Amino acid sequence: MEVISMPLWAWILFYVLVILMLLADLKMFGRKGQHEVSVGEALKMTAVWIGVSLIFCAGIWYYEGSGKGMEFLAGYLIEKSLSMDNLFVFLMLFSFFGIQRKYQHEVLFWGIFGALVLRSIFIFAGAAMVQRFEWILGLFGIFLVYTGFKMFSHKGDEEVDPSGNIIVKLFKRFFPVTDQMHEDKFFIKENGKRLATPVFIALLVIETTDVAFAVDSIPAVFSVSRDPFIVLTSNIFAILGLRALYFALAAIAKYFQYLNYGLGIILSFVGVKMLLEVLWGIKVPTTTSLLIIFGVLVLSMLASYAATLYSRRQQ
Repeated sequence: MEVISMPLWAWILFYVLVILMLLADLKMFGRKGQHEVSVGEALKMTAVWIGVSLIFCAGIWYYEGSGKGMEFLAGYLIEKSLSMDNLFVFLMLFSFFGIQRKYQHEVLFWGIFGALVLRSIFIFAGAAMVQRFEWILGLFGIFLVYTGFKMFSHKGDEEVDPSGNIIVKLFKRFFPVTDQMHEDKFFIKENGKRLATPVFIALLVIETTDVAFAVDSIPAVFSVSRDPFIVLTSNIFAILGLRALYFALAAIAKYFQYLNYGLGIILSFVGVKMLLEVLWGIKVPTTTSLLIIFGVLVLSMLASYAATLYSRRQQ
Protein backbone atom coordinates (compact mmCIF):
# COMPACT_ATOMS: atom_id res chain seq x y z
CA MET A 1 0.00 0.00 0.00
CA GLU A 2 1.95 2.94 -1.25
CA VAL A 3 1.43 6.33 0.39
CA ILE A 4 0.25 8.92 -2.10
CA SER A 5 0.35 12.68 -1.82
CA MET A 6 -3.04 14.18 -2.59
CA PRO A 7 -3.12 17.65 -4.17
CA LEU A 8 -3.82 20.62 -1.93
CA TRP A 9 -7.24 21.23 -3.52
CA ALA A 10 -8.40 17.77 -2.37
CA TRP A 11 -7.57 18.54 1.26
CA ILE A 12 -9.24 21.97 1.04
CA LEU A 13 -12.34 20.47 -0.60
CA PHE A 14 -12.57 17.85 2.14
CA TYR A 15 -12.40 20.30 5.03
CA VAL A 16 -14.83 22.74 3.35
CA LEU A 17 -17.27 19.85 2.88
CA VAL A 18 -16.87 18.88 6.54
CA ILE A 19 -17.61 22.43 7.75
CA LEU A 20 -20.65 22.74 5.49
CA MET A 21 -22.05 19.41 6.64
CA LEU A 22 -21.51 20.29 10.30
CA LEU A 23 -23.46 23.52 9.83
CA ALA A 24 -26.22 21.67 7.98
CA ASP A 25 -26.32 19.03 10.71
CA LEU A 26 -26.65 21.69 13.41
CA LYS A 27 -29.48 23.43 11.56
CA MET A 28 -31.39 20.23 10.76
CA PHE A 29 -31.49 19.25 14.41
CA GLY A 30 -33.53 22.33 15.26
CA ARG A 31 -33.10 25.33 17.53
CA LYS A 32 -30.50 25.13 20.24
CA GLY A 33 -31.83 23.67 23.49
CA GLN A 34 -35.47 23.80 22.38
CA HIS A 35 -35.86 20.67 20.31
CA GLU A 36 -35.75 16.99 21.20
CA VAL A 37 -34.39 14.95 18.31
CA SER A 38 -36.81 12.22 17.26
CA VAL A 39 -35.78 8.77 16.03
CA GLY A 40 -37.23 9.61 12.60
CA GLU A 41 -35.10 12.77 12.30
CA ALA A 42 -32.02 10.88 13.48
CA LEU A 43 -32.53 8.11 10.91
CA LYS A 44 -33.00 10.62 8.09
CA MET A 45 -29.83 12.51 9.02
CA THR A 46 -27.92 9.25 9.42
CA ALA A 47 -28.99 8.30 5.89
CA VAL A 48 -27.81 11.72 4.63
CA TRP A 49 -24.39 11.28 6.28
CA ILE A 50 -23.96 7.79 4.85
CA GLY A 51 -25.03 9.06 1.41
CA VAL A 52 -22.49 11.92 1.49
CA SER A 53 -19.76 9.49 2.60
CA LEU A 54 -20.57 7.12 -0.28
CA ILE A 55 -20.53 10.02 -2.77
CA PHE A 56 -17.11 11.04 -1.45
CA CYS A 57 -16.00 7.40 -1.77
CA ALA A 58 -17.24 7.39 -5.39
CA GLY A 59 -15.12 10.50 -6.03
CA ILE A 60 -12.01 8.77 -4.68
CA TRP A 61 -12.88 5.67 -6.73
CA TYR A 62 -13.17 7.78 -9.89
CA TYR A 63 -10.00 9.89 -9.42
CA GLU A 64 -7.71 7.39 -7.66
CA GLY A 65 -9.02 4.00 -8.78
CA SER A 66 -10.99 1.15 -7.26
CA GLY A 67 -8.17 0.18 -4.89
CA LYS A 68 -8.25 3.50 -3.02
CA GLY A 69 -12.05 3.52 -3.13
CA MET A 70 -12.17 0.10 -1.45
CA GLU A 71 -9.63 1.23 1.14
CA PHE A 72 -11.82 4.21 2.00
CA LEU A 73 -14.90 2.00 2.27
CA ALA A 74 -13.12 -0.54 4.50
CA GLY A 75 -11.71 2.21 6.74
CA TYR A 76 -15.12 3.86 6.96
CA LEU A 77 -16.82 0.60 7.93
CA ILE A 78 -14.17 -0.19 10.57
CA GLU A 79 -14.51 3.23 12.18
CA LYS A 80 -18.31 3.24 11.95
CA SER A 81 -18.62 -0.14 13.62
CA LEU A 82 -16.16 0.72 16.41
CA SER A 83 -17.95 4.03 16.97
CA MET A 84 -21.14 2.22 17.95
CA ASP A 85 -19.53 1.04 21.18
CA ASN A 86 -18.54 4.64 21.81
CA LEU A 87 -22.17 5.73 21.44
CA PHE A 88 -23.37 3.36 24.16
CA VAL A 89 -20.80 4.91 26.52
CA PHE A 90 -22.22 8.34 25.65
CA LEU A 91 -25.69 7.04 26.47
CA MET A 92 -24.56 5.98 29.94
CA LEU A 93 -22.71 9.27 30.47
CA PHE A 94 -25.81 11.33 29.74
CA SER A 95 -27.75 9.13 32.13
CA PHE A 96 -25.07 9.59 34.82
CA PHE A 97 -25.14 13.40 34.52
CA GLY A 98 -28.93 13.54 34.15
CA ILE A 99 -28.77 15.50 30.87
CA GLN A 100 -32.16 15.59 29.16
CA ARG A 101 -32.45 14.29 25.61
CA LYS A 102 -33.29 17.73 24.18
CA TYR A 103 -29.96 19.12 25.45
CA GLN A 104 -27.79 16.18 24.44
CA HIS A 105 -27.36 17.18 20.79
CA GLU A 106 -25.52 20.38 21.81
CA VAL A 107 -22.96 18.39 23.82
CA LEU A 108 -22.55 15.85 21.02
CA PHE A 109 -22.04 18.57 18.40
CA TRP A 110 -19.09 20.13 20.25
CA GLY A 111 -17.83 16.72 21.29
CA ILE A 112 -17.64 15.59 17.67
CA PHE A 113 -16.11 18.92 16.60
CA GLY A 114 -13.35 18.42 19.17
CA ALA A 115 -12.90 14.83 18.04
CA LEU A 116 -12.36 16.02 14.45
CA VAL A 117 -9.50 18.28 15.54
CA LEU A 118 -7.86 15.70 17.81
CA ARG A 119 -8.16 12.85 15.33
CA SER A 120 -6.69 14.96 12.53
CA ILE A 121 -3.63 15.52 14.74
CA PHE A 122 -3.41 11.82 15.70
CA ILE A 123 -3.72 10.60 12.12
CA PHE A 124 -1.09 12.98 10.72
CA ALA A 125 1.27 12.00 13.55
CA GLY A 126 0.49 8.30 13.06
CA ALA A 127 1.03 8.49 9.29
CA ALA A 128 4.40 10.19 9.81
CA MET A 129 5.45 7.49 12.30
CA VAL A 130 4.34 4.63 10.03
CA GLN A 131 6.11 6.15 7.04
CA ARG A 132 9.36 6.51 8.98
CA PHE A 133 9.17 3.41 11.19
CA GLU A 134 7.18 0.75 9.34
CA TRP A 135 7.81 -1.80 12.11
CA ILE A 136 5.42 0.20 14.31
CA LEU A 137 2.56 -1.45 12.39
CA GLY A 138 3.55 -4.67 14.14
CA LEU A 139 3.01 -2.99 17.53
CA PHE A 140 -0.35 -1.70 16.29
CA GLY A 141 -1.27 -5.25 15.30
CA ILE A 142 -0.34 -6.74 18.70
CA PHE A 143 -2.24 -3.99 20.49
CA LEU A 144 -5.37 -4.52 18.36
CA VAL A 145 -5.36 -8.29 18.94
CA TYR A 146 -5.04 -7.67 22.68
CA THR A 147 -7.84 -5.09 22.62
CA GLY A 148 -10.03 -7.43 20.58
CA PHE A 149 -9.73 -10.24 23.15
CA LYS A 150 -10.31 -7.74 25.95
CA MET A 151 -13.60 -6.61 24.38
CA PHE A 152 -15.03 -10.10 24.87
CA SER A 153 -14.98 -9.49 28.62
CA HIS A 154 -16.52 -6.03 28.24
CA LYS A 155 -20.09 -5.89 29.55
CA GLY A 156 -22.54 -3.48 27.98
CA ASP A 157 -24.35 -2.91 31.28
CA GLU A 158 -21.26 -1.79 33.19
CA GLU A 159 -21.77 1.45 35.08
CA VAL A 160 -19.93 4.57 33.98
CA ASP A 161 -18.33 6.65 36.73
CA PRO A 162 -16.66 9.79 35.32
CA SER A 163 -15.51 10.89 38.80
CA GLY A 164 -12.23 9.02 38.24
CA ASN A 165 -11.48 10.85 34.96
CA ILE A 166 -8.11 12.57 35.40
CA ILE A 167 -9.03 15.47 33.10
CA VAL A 168 -12.20 16.15 35.13
CA LYS A 169 -10.20 16.02 38.37
CA LEU A 170 -7.65 18.52 37.05
CA PHE A 171 -10.36 20.81 35.72
CA LYS A 172 -12.24 20.84 39.05
CA ARG A 173 -9.02 21.66 40.87
CA PHE A 174 -8.58 24.91 38.93
CA PHE A 175 -12.15 25.84 37.95
CA PRO A 176 -15.31 25.97 40.12
CA VAL A 177 -18.14 23.63 39.11
CA THR A 178 -21.83 23.66 39.99
CA ASP A 179 -23.88 20.49 40.46
CA GLN A 180 -27.02 22.22 39.22
CA MET A 181 -28.25 21.86 35.64
CA HIS A 182 -28.84 25.08 33.66
CA GLU A 183 -30.45 23.73 30.49
CA ASP A 184 -27.72 23.29 27.83
CA LYS A 185 -25.38 26.01 29.13
CA PHE A 186 -21.72 25.07 29.56
CA PHE A 187 -20.94 27.97 31.92
CA ILE A 188 -23.00 30.26 34.16
CA LYS A 189 -22.36 33.20 36.48
CA GLU A 190 -23.38 33.06 40.13
CA ASN A 191 -22.54 35.88 42.57
CA GLY A 192 -20.06 37.26 40.06
CA LYS A 193 -18.23 33.92 39.80
CA ARG A 194 -18.07 31.91 36.57
CA LEU A 195 -18.99 28.25 37.08
CA ALA A 196 -18.88 25.20 34.80
CA THR A 197 -22.06 23.13 34.62
CA PRO A 198 -22.54 19.33 34.50
CA VAL A 199 -23.11 19.71 30.75
CA PHE A 200 -19.54 20.99 30.29
CA ILE A 201 -18.16 18.22 32.52
CA ALA A 202 -20.02 15.71 30.34
CA LEU A 203 -18.37 17.29 27.27
CA LEU A 204 -14.92 16.89 28.88
CA VAL A 205 -15.59 13.23 29.60
CA ILE A 206 -16.86 12.63 26.05
CA GLU A 207 -13.71 14.21 24.56
CA THR A 208 -11.37 12.15 26.72
CA THR A 209 -13.42 9.01 26.06
CA ASP A 210 -13.13 9.60 22.31
CA VAL A 211 -9.36 9.90 22.63
CA ALA A 212 -9.32 6.48 24.30
CA PHE A 213 -11.44 5.02 21.49
CA ALA A 214 -9.23 6.65 18.85
CA VAL A 215 -6.28 4.65 20.21
CA ASP A 216 -8.11 1.53 18.94
CA SER A 217 -9.80 2.79 15.79
CA ILE A 218 -7.02 4.79 14.12
CA PRO A 219 -4.47 1.91 14.11
CA ALA A 220 -7.30 -0.33 12.85
CA VAL A 221 -7.84 1.91 9.80
CA PHE A 222 -4.07 1.82 9.12
CA SER A 223 -4.56 -1.93 8.60
CA VAL A 224 -6.38 -1.26 5.31
CA SER A 225 -4.54 1.87 4.12
CA ARG A 226 -1.38 3.82 4.84
CA ASP A 227 -2.45 6.76 2.74
CA PRO A 228 -2.98 9.69 5.19
CA PHE A 229 -5.78 11.11 3.05
CA ILE A 230 -7.71 7.82 3.00
CA VAL A 231 -7.18 7.18 6.73
CA LEU A 232 -8.19 10.72 7.69
CA THR A 233 -11.22 11.09 5.43
CA SER A 234 -12.67 7.64 6.17
CA ASN A 235 -12.20 8.18 9.91
CA ILE A 236 -13.71 11.66 9.97
CA PHE A 237 -16.65 10.85 7.68
CA ALA A 238 -17.48 7.95 10.00
CA ILE A 239 -17.53 10.08 13.16
CA LEU A 240 -19.28 13.05 11.55
CA GLY A 241 -22.54 11.11 11.52
CA LEU A 242 -22.22 9.95 15.14
CA ARG A 243 -24.53 12.62 16.51
CA ALA A 244 -27.42 11.51 14.33
CA LEU A 245 -26.57 7.83 14.82
CA TYR A 246 -26.59 8.29 18.60
CA PHE A 247 -30.23 9.38 18.67
CA ALA A 248 -31.19 6.50 16.41
CA LEU A 249 -29.30 3.87 18.44
CA ALA A 250 -30.45 5.25 21.80
CA ALA A 251 -33.97 4.04 21.01
CA ILE A 252 -32.86 0.53 19.98
CA ALA A 253 -29.84 -0.04 22.24
CA LYS A 254 -31.32 -3.28 23.58
CA TYR A 255 -30.91 -4.87 20.13
CA PHE A 256 -27.08 -4.60 20.29
CA GLN A 257 -26.24 -6.78 23.30
CA TYR A 258 -23.71 -8.89 21.32
CA LEU A 259 -22.10 -5.96 19.50
CA ASN A 260 -19.02 -6.02 21.75
CA TYR A 261 -18.27 -9.60 20.62
CA GLY A 262 -18.47 -8.55 16.97
CA LEU A 263 -16.20 -5.56 17.60
CA GLY A 264 -13.75 -7.81 19.42
CA ILE A 265 -13.58 -10.11 16.40
CA ILE A 266 -13.13 -7.14 14.03
CA LEU A 267 -10.28 -5.66 16.10
CA SER A 268 -8.57 -9.06 16.42
CA PHE A 269 -8.92 -9.64 12.67
CA VAL A 270 -7.37 -6.31 11.64
CA GLY A 271 -4.59 -6.87 14.20
CA VAL A 272 -3.77 -10.31 12.76
CA LYS A 273 -3.98 -8.80 9.25
CA MET A 274 -1.33 -6.23 10.22
CA LEU A 275 0.95 -8.86 11.75
CA LEU A 276 0.70 -11.13 8.70
CA GLU A 277 1.79 -8.30 6.43
CA VAL A 278 4.58 -6.93 8.64
CA LEU A 279 6.09 -10.27 9.74
CA TRP A 280 5.52 -12.54 6.72
CA GLY A 281 4.56 -10.20 3.87
CA ILE A 282 1.12 -11.81 3.52
CA LYS A 283 -1.40 -9.22 2.35
CA VAL A 284 -5.10 -9.80 2.87
CA PRO A 285 -6.98 -8.14 -0.04
CA THR A 286 -9.00 -5.06 0.91
CA THR A 287 -12.14 -6.59 -0.62
CA THR A 288 -11.75 -9.64 1.64
CA SER A 289 -11.25 -7.41 4.69
CA LEU A 290 -14.34 -5.41 3.79
CA LEU A 291 -16.50 -8.52 3.44
CA ILE A 292 -15.26 -10.03 6.73
CA ILE A 293 -15.80 -6.81 8.69
CA PHE A 294 -19.26 -6.25 7.23
CA GLY A 295 -20.22 -9.89 7.74
CA VAL A 296 -19.13 -9.94 11.42
CA LEU A 297 -20.97 -6.69 12.10
CA VAL A 298 -24.21 -7.92 10.52
CA LEU A 299 -24.04 -11.31 12.26
CA SER A 300 -23.51 -9.70 15.69
CA MET A 301 -26.55 -7.48 15.13
CA LEU A 302 -28.70 -10.38 13.91
CA ALA A 303 -27.65 -12.46 16.93
CA SER A 304 -28.56 -9.58 19.24
CA TYR A 305 -31.95 -9.16 17.60
CA ALA A 306 -32.66 -12.91 17.75
CA ALA A 307 -31.70 -13.02 21.44
CA THR A 308 -34.03 -10.09 22.18
CA LEU A 309 -36.96 -11.80 20.42
CA TYR A 310 -36.26 -15.06 22.26
CA SER A 311 -36.15 -13.23 25.59
CA ARG A 312 -39.52 -11.64 24.88
CA ARG A 313 -41.11 -14.99 24.05
CA GLN A 314 -39.81 -16.51 27.28
CA GLN A 315 -41.45 -13.78 29.39
